[in-house]
Amino acid sequence: MNAGWRHASYAAMLAFVLIGTLPLHRFYRLSVLRQPLRLLTAIVPVAVLFITWDLVATAAGHWHFDPAQTLAVRLWGLPLEEYAFFVVIPLAGILTFEAVSVAGSRRRIR
Repeated sequence: MNAGWRHASYAAMLAFVLIGTLPLHRFYRLSVLRQPLRLLTAIVPVAVLFITWDLVATAAGHWHFDPAQTLAVRLWGLPLEEYAFFVVIPLAGILTFEAVSVAGSRRRIR
């Protein structure tokens, strides 16, 4: 990978996850994104818990984020991509689960 882009590795991974899963919403006519409060209720409590865990663990030196593979912007010591991770990955999981459910029910109907 080009050294100039290496710092965006984490952000690129999150972008690829979104590129791969957001089309499921339209293709399967899901209602996930049309129910923002329900989506936030599913994502925010878990995100808060794991972000807190990340903050404590990085402050204690249990792990770190490679500055060469993350964007330079940090919030309380964590790269912005780490906060995005706890939104993007659950969203992708929910979209995938809902798409599989719809596909399965369509298959049973046939």
